[in-house]
Amino acid sequence: MISLDDVQAAAARIAPMVRRTPLLAADQLKQPITRADLALKLECLQVSGSFKARGAANRLMSLSPEERARGLVAASGGNHGLAVARCGFLAGVPATIFLPDSVAPEKVAKMQAWGAHTHVDGASFDDCNRLALELSAREGATYVHPFADPFVVAGQGTVALEMLEDRPGTDTVLIAIGGGGFVTGAGTAIKALDPAIKVVGVEPVGSPTLYRSLEAGQVVALPSITSAVPTMSCLRTDDRLFAQARQVIDEVVLIEDADMTRAADWLWFELGIAADPAGAAAVAALMSGAYKPRDGERITVPVCGAGLPG
Repeated sequence: MISLDDVQAAAARIAPMVRRTPLLAADQLKQPITRADLALKLECLQVSGSFKARGAANRLMSLSPEERARGLVAASGGNHGLAVARCGFLAGVPATIFLPDSVAPEKVAKMQAWGAHTHVDGASFDDCNRLALELSAREGATYVHPFADPFVVAGQGTVALEMLEDRPGTDTVLIAIGGGGFVTGAGTAIKALDPAIKVVGVEPVGSPTLYRSLEAGQVVALPSITSAVPTMSCLRTDDRLFAQARQVIDEVVLIEDADMTRAADWLWFELGIAADPAGAAAVAALMSGAYKPRDGERITVPVCGAGLPG
């Protein structure tokens, strides 16, 4: 699907539209959660509030003037929609976003403030995805998929380039998984630059999309989703994406929704970092013991989405 060259090209292409986010040592803590050497990549400070800005910007920058004129359409649990809405506003391109009933209202309001047309209609991302594809086919708007578009995956992978530049010697990277685009893009870059680095995905118990697919050795469609975290809920990943994901992911661990809430509260109390549940998911894997590092293991974690604690 993509290569390191694609990720590096994306980094150059999107530089005018995104922010290089800081890397913060998780130290000076009242209640440490691990004996590992932990650092946090603050993608919650990205321009639209998450790493999704990178993929959306890369997709937008790949379009011709004629394609831009026909507009953008996307399906999203929230953060991807924010990224597409912001890109559309900056480029003067109309954007339409389909969202599930579980989306955070403040995220919908923010998309509307960016000028996007929003439709909250569907029990899951997959319902919204179908509606978005129908509109794209009907009106000719460019569909910006949140995890199955090579330009989006490459753009999201640029997080890994910055992490490894800022923290050479990283042993392990923990990454939250929704549909699998972020972990695949970042994992591709990581393994190309240093195959010894361990890539660990983190999914909710109520939406184990890649966990079940990796277990089965093929893409598995979940019968249902019970997680209440819309940005990490997906019934089925993409076949091409999975073919690459299985080559770069070493392990996937599962966490409860409540683990993410506790991790978001911890980030706010200890470090003043405001993360949404998905943004705190990788930290939750450490707090809950879903991932058990060795003492001193150098772990780098993207805090991938902004939100309010509690």
